[in-house]
Amino acid sequence: MSRPSISEISTLLADLSDFRTLGDGSYAELMRRKADLLERIAAAQPDDIEAAEVAATARARADELTADG
Repeated sequence: MSRPSISEISTLLADLSDFRTLGDGSYAELMRRKADLLERIAAAQPDDIEAAEVAATARARADELTADG
């Protein structure tokens, strides 16, 4: 699993901004993408316990949003 690129992070941030200002996109999908990126960051730094915890929290929230429909 590779670390996310600056481009991937920038794209997510732009999409989050669009969602907040324009209502474009799916919040659940954005949170799924955020969790994916955070998991990749945590995987690239296996000794960083805080990164792993943040990624796990993000994944749990994304899964909750997906389950809610």
